[in-house]
Amino acid sequence: MSLTYTAGSLVAARGREWVVLPESAPDMLVLRPLGGSEDDIAAVFPAFEDVRPAEFAAPSPADLGDQRAAGLLRTALRIGFRSGAGPFRSLASIAVEPRAYQLVPLLMALRQRTVRLLISDDVGIGKTVEAGLIAKELLAQGEATRLAVLCSPALAEQWQGELREKFGIDAELVLASTVSRLERGLELGQSLFDKHPFTIISTDFIKSTRHREDFVRHCPDLVIVDEAHACVAADDSAQGAASSASNQLRYELLRRVSADADRHLLLLTATPHSGKESAFRNLLGLVRPELATLDLESPAGRAKLAEHFVARKRADVRVYLTKEEDGLADDSLAERTAFPSDRWTKDEPYKLTPAYRALLDDAIAYARDRVEAAGEQGKREARIVWWSVIALLRSMVSSPAAAAQTLKTRSESAAARTAHEADVLGAPVAADSAENDRLEGMDVAPGAAESEEAGARLLELSRRAAELVGPAEDAKLKALTRHLKGLIAEGYHPIVFCRYIPTAEYLAEQLEGKLGKKTKIAAVTGTLSPQQRLERIEQLAAAESAEEAADPAFRRVLIATDCLSEGVNLQHHFDAVVHYDLAWNPTRHDQREGRVDRYGQKRDQVRVITMFGEDNGIDGKVLEVLFQKHRQIKKDLGISVSVPDETASGVTDAVVEWLLLHGRQGSQESLFEMDTHQESFDRIEREWNSAAEREKTSRSKYAQRAIHPEEVAREVLSVRAALGGADEVRDFALEALRDLDALVRDPRDGSGDFTAQVGGTPAGLRDALAATLGNRLVEEDREIPFRTTPAIARGEAALVRTDPAVGAVASYVLDSALDVNALGPRPARRCGVVTTDAVTIRTTLLLVRYRFHLTLPSRTGERQLVAEDARLLAYEGMPARARWLDDDAATALLGARASANTHEQSARNAITRALEGLPDLAAHLTEYGTSLAAELDASHRRVRRANEEIVRGLKVVPQEPADVLGVYVYVPQQPVPTVSGAES
Repeated sequence: MSLTYTAGSLVAARGREWVVLPESAPDMLVLRPLGGSEDDIAAVFPAFEDVRPAEFAAPSPADLGDQRAAGLLRTALRIGFRSGAGPFRSLASIAVEPRAYQLVPLLMALRQRTVRLLISDDVGIGKTVEAGLIAKELLAQGEATRLAVLCSPALAEQWQGELREKFGIDAELVLASTVSRLERGLELGQSLFDKHPFTIISTDFIKSTRHREDFVRHCPDLVIVDEAHACVAADDSAQGAASSASNQLRYELLRRVSADADRHLLLLTATPHSGKESAFRNLLGLVRPELATLDLESPAGRAKLAEHFVARKRADVRVYLTKEEDGLADDSLAERTAFPSDRWTKDEPYKLTPAYRALLDDAIAYARDRVEAAGEQGKREARIVWWSVIALLRSMVSSPAAAAQTLKTRSESAAARTAHEADVLGAPVAADSAENDRLEGMDVAPGAAESEEAGARLLELSRRAAELVGPAEDAKLKALTRHLKGLIAEGYHPIVFCRYIPTAEYLAEQLEGKLGKKTKIAAVTGTLSPQQRLERIEQLAAAESAEEAADPAFRRVLIATDCLSEGVNLQHHFDAVVHYDLAWNPTRHDQREGRVDRYGQKRDQVRVITMFGEDNGIDGKVLEVLFQKHRQIKKDLGISVSVPDETASGVTDAVVEWLLLHGRQGSQESLFEMDTHQESFDRIEREWNSAAEREKTSRSKYAQRAIHPEEVAREVLSVRAALGGADEVRDFALEALRDLDALVRDPRDGSGDFTAQVGGTPAGLRDALAATLGNRLVEEDREIPFRTTPAIARGEAALVRTDPAVGAVASYVLDSALDVNALGPRPARRCGVVTTDAVTIRTTLLLVRYRFHLTLPSRTGERQLVAEDARLLAYEGMPARARWLDDDAATALLGARASANTHEQSARNAITRALEGLPDLAAHLTEYGTSLAAELDASHRRVRRANEEIVRGLKVVPQEPADVLGVYVYVPQQPVPTVSGAES
């Protein structure tokens, strides 16, 4: 008759110890190796194999380690944990250490039966990480089984990389370019959304009727929507018809997705309000229908919204969990997030050369003639010419290359059949809409010709423009070269943003070799696919890395169009922005600067240079009217307010009208001072100020109040106690590799990175590392980079607990500590005796592993889990009369260092007495395990207190006995007796 084993109990089989998992049955045991991972789980049949109860063996007094043995063993043990016993099931299995403020949306989510959140934190705070944390947790708990991320196609690869590298979620890309391949692998009648549980989907692709129906029918139970503001339109939208129609298709898709009340939905946007109340209400209606009609002026309405809406500025989270700001008892958990403190901004003018001035004057004269002639032909012709003129003037002040291209290209609006159609075709490529839902294709140089064959005047202007290339006649290029040399000399890696593809390619060609031999230049434009853009950026960064380590003078310069101005994170490689072309909407500049001025930027100050033509008749006025007003609002309110599109287009229309009326050098009056435009500009300023006030009010009114900082602090404390932090993992890897005879080089350059050659390490470790990093790298004893960032290349290791190489080191340290017969170096030991001045009475430190059987109810049914926790317990005196220390005092012993040598026999005597006294400690260890289980139970209930269904059936049962992995005795140093002269 076979024995019945409870979940969490220990058994011996196949020559090793195992933990019994809840999935076991009397005739089949599902087992995980003691200290092993989920990948090592095996099924054993007691009827055919020898299975017997096991007890964890006590340490051997003959196997003594040094003062670091306890710390190394503890960290090796904790790195092996993949599912902690606390309420956050996923934090042990992710490759990122979230900031405390990033736990707030997670805490909000866990209090909802069906998660519905609008996450509207400021640009650069980390909305992707916050959404990833929620997704990983819901998947780990079984609350969700499938995931779809809807985003712009330009951001799909970035989302894929973030989910894979940081959260261990391998998602399939569903794009126009990948769907044919994916569908070829389907069985008859199968949906690709059923076959692939985790997908990242282009919102533009999936909104079409054919694909939308399939997605809605097979939609996953968890959906994340990035840039959610682009999926709703105001009821009174004044956007272009194409943009409104596109938004309407997306809105219809999300409305149907959100209609399933049991589907989890996360909406992400940094601009939820955008000054349009109806669009904001439509967005809230996707979260919960009742939110769309809430009275947000009432405290009750705002409290209801706060359960589903989080919106914080950098200033709110730059310093978090403090006594002064957040009302905590002390600053022990205070967290300072390294956002750049400020942007250093400067407007740099340039003046046209005589030849360029003459060309621009002739172009303005041509434009004036065309506008006057078209005005007599009808409204359609007038609008076609209007957009052609704007295209001509914008490309003319961009670069000779863009001007030459535009002058011989047919205008997009020339094919229009009506005036309205001309506006729909012409506006997207000529304007810089803040609400433009796509930046793809927007960097193509627009056309100015109104027929297939450019007129003689345009062709002549194009020929003259082509002759102005190079710094001799292009003063703007000459000025850029000067500014870049200055930034490079100060150690910066700048990005130069341009409006058009020909300009970017022209700059890359002209700058090559002009910025010094140690400066690499690359251009990224819309001619590349989103994936190719990221690859080129990585190539530019990687090309420096090996040389940069030896020579810090190497620099990188990226020339880019606005295809990179949204979503793509560039803060790790660049720290300065040059606006080569002045956008006609300040919001576009905010988007560009936000690519580098965000969390993770190592520079405390990001440099921003805005170039403008002092005498071209356009830039100066746009800068004066739009940008100075935008900066003033930001300074006054402390927030950046998107410029309403109608405001920006109204200003730029006035600028062009003014230019055509007065010429390039015309009146020097301010546009705001001119009688002809005074009424228009007064209205524009009122609208803008109103939008700014609404934004300020909404930020204050809807500030996150659902989760108090004290609640966050409590959970942060418990997570750190169970899992440790990033610094612990780095210190462990560095020390363990050195002890295992690896050749370690730590440059101590502040990055935290180091390299290791592992050719001299034990064969078992080499084999494990070869399996994760590649045989050749290990066999040829090459340097293996260990990096503090989770984004690593092949052949590198990330200093995070989930990295396979770090896991291999931890497994070897743990296994060799448990096996006293292991050959080669053994960094960690299960016993140690240290003589130290850190204690005044003999103190013993225990490393104890507790196992818990958890019953976690969820929407999909009850889940049975076995989780582990490692704790340090310490007592003073002898075991029979132990005086137990608190947790902080026990942890502090890890830092105690030997202040004197310990005699070998004395050490053995001390550790033998401590080991013989373990039975006297059993009652306390059991009592501690029971209290720990109670704490865990309370923690689960606290985090989910608003979800009665989950709280009702929750159970946390400790599995006895606990495993004593390590025993370490700290002996006080005896004072050296003083001898008097007479006695001598």
